[in-house]
Amino acid sequence: MSSRRSSSGSGSQPQTTPDTSPQWIPGLGEDKPKPRTLGTSFFGYVPDAFVEKTPFMPSEKSAKAKTPSDGVPATSPQYKSDKEASPRSEDSLHPESPISERSVSLLSSCAKFVELTLKQQQQQQQERDMDASSDEGVVTEEVVAVKRVGRTEAEPWADSPDGSAQNRLLIKGGRVVNDDMMQDADIYIEDGLIKQVGQNLYVPGGTRSIDAKGKLVIPGGIDTHTHMQLPMMGTFAIDDFFVGTKAALAGGTTMIMDFALPQKNESLVEAYHRWRAWADAKVCCDYALHVGVTWWSHKVREEMEELTLSHGINSFKMFMAYKDVWQLDDGDLLESFKRCKELGALAQVHAEHGDAIKENCRKLLDMGITGPEGHELSRPEEVEAEATNRACVLANQVGCPLYVVHVMSKSAAEIVADNRRKGHIVFGEPIAASLGTDGTHYWHKCWRHAAGHVMSPPLRPDPSTPNFLMDLLANGDLQATGTDNCTFSAPQKALGKDDFTKIPNGVNGVEDRMSVIWEKGVASGKMDPCRFVATTSTNAAKIFNIYPKKGRIAAGSDADLVVWNPHQTRVISAKTHHHAVDFNIFEGMEVHGIPEYVVCGGRVVVEQGEVKAVAGSGKFVPTPVYSPHVYARVKERDNASAPTKVDRPPYDGPVAQPNGTSHRGSAHESPFTATKETFYTRGPTRSGGLNLHDSSFHVSGRQKGDEESQRSRIKIVFSKEGKSLPGIFWCPGR
Repeated sequence: MSSRRSSSGSGSQPQTTPDTSPQWIPGLGEDKPKPRTLGTSFFGYVPDAFVEKTPFMPSEKSAKAKTPSDGVPATSPQYKSDKEASPRSEDSLHPESPISERSVSLLSSCAKFVELTLKQQQQQQQERDMDASSDEGVVTEEVVAVKRVGRTEAEPWADSPDGSAQNRLLIKGGRVVNDDMMQDADIYIEDGLIKQVGQNLYVPGGTRSIDAKGKLVIPGGIDTHTHMQLPMMGTFAIDDFFVGTKAALAGGTTMIMDFALPQKNESLVEAYHRWRAWADAKVCCDYALHVGVTWWSHKVREEMEELTLSHGINSFKMFMAYKDVWQLDDGDLLESFKRCKELGALAQVHAEHGDAIKENCRKLLDMGITGPEGHELSRPEEVEAEATNRACVLANQVGCPLYVVHVMSKSAAEIVADNRRKGHIVFGEPIAASLGTDGTHYWHKCWRHAAGHVMSPPLRPDPSTPNFLMDLLANGDLQATGTDNCTFSAPQKALGKDDFTKIPNGVNGVEDRMSVIWEKGVASGKMDPCRFVATTSTNAAKIFNIYPKKGRIAAGSDADLVVWNPHQTRVISAKTHHHAVDFNIFEGMEVHGIPEYVVCGGRVVVEQGEVKAVAGSGKFVPTPVYSPHVYARVKERDNASAPTKVDRPPYDGPVAQPNGTSHRGSAHESPFTATKETFYTRGPTRSGGLNLHDSSFHVSGRQKGDEESQRSRIKIVFSKEGKSLPGIFWCPGR
């Protein structure tokens, strides 16, 4: 019989099983068993568990101690018969010992038992066959997800605690790509974690093997910016957390970062819990949350601390747009930036000048411009650039690291790059939409087509913008990539058919982000595969402090990775994507680079284009504060740039007084403080008369001589040569 261990680099292949024995990895074809609900038992890869073995792997020893008879329930007939039989001898454990008749009989009975179990499962599955996206399907999977809601650390999908082969995976022959290196290596995965990376690996028999020869093996993508089922403008984004994360997996993204956005005066903590309730039962991949600061008060200040200490939040988003809804004024922005720095959190901004946008919208509607083109006209590029610069200035004044979300224009991107060159701690995030298309679509004759591109900030009509942003992303001036995935169907967009300000803002992107960036970046020669990994995964993991748990292929990291075919092509279309929305802004774009296999949490969830997502199988990933990638140089930078006092002896000379006198006074007296109200700022002449260079003006409105008593009339006598003329004129006094 074969040895329990096999080498990934030797001529021998890992132990395989007959076609009649089910080798199942969660997430494979329809004809394979799926994750159970409570009360339904199943086996993964069973036959190997009954074969006489060589000494166990450490994980097998612990599993052996917990489960009788290699995972067979104690109540089963096999366990009872095995218990009655005599124990194994030392010789029977040796790999070269012949198989005993008892072992053959045991294997035969085991195979029959498994076949019966599988038939029962298939019958149960047929009875509850439904679309996982339906309400009923979600409820079915919630039973399993309940165990995972409270977890704050990475743990494997715990359907099989005995460490059976369904939790083991070997990816062979691929080129492993990290942000800093590429190497030809195999990857062994067990219990949701990467255990080994290298060549000539020793792995347990029965491990499933995926051939990645000629392919790249990259870390799973991290989308830093999504809005699944976001309530907006009287409706909800049509991609909920199940459909949205399923689409993400289809494109090679294994983790999303969504936003909990409270309404004005709503508790931030309550908004966080509402988003967790929406997401936990539905997500097919791991996720994290940012929290929006949409208003400011002492309560918000305290809740920010609670969220960082108790709920795994390390980033807060402030809006400079959406006036009267989410927008903060400059004073509140400063306070929120200061609070983020005190907590070790990262401040994010949606950078647009909300007041200017509101005024522009009013003017355009008065002019009769009601179509989607009005959206871009009301939010021109300079409005985004001004807000981006203002946010950088305000954050720098308080020494707070800043993350500018969805950088959409050339001028805004240049501001981010310029501030980074000055040494400011600021990060820029372009999105798939701004890298893959432009804003000329707003002038399309089809209203639905134009409205389908409406988002904020808008796409820019300058067709050179995507290439410009990709250049900055490739050379490091921009760092991470998201999608702002927030999709609305045609009927939902039609809420603004007569008023562009009422069109729900949002586009797709979570499924196509990886392929669009590969096509526009790597296939065009602007970046290499390492930089691709950095911009789609690793940099995000570093910025939000989940590296190397995420964003890297290394021993101990989460088993989230993609077997990437850089040569295969596909054409993006709404007819074939996995979103719920009926429109795709990349429609008709041919892209190189597709995910042939996607592994999420150690489970194969995409295989040759077939997505096998399970609602509730993802988990919430806490993001700790004080990310080293963000805060490592904050303290030293503050110390280096701190203002210093000049030590000098106090001034004890004469201090001028407003009335012209002088005396030797204290250095703390201001020479510009008037002791009494006076018209004179100059001294009298040498003879004691009025200085004619002085002014009789006073800001109070008083005039010189107001304090003198008034006369009722004045006698004026006209004379000629000293003689009085007849007639005397009396003029009224003052």
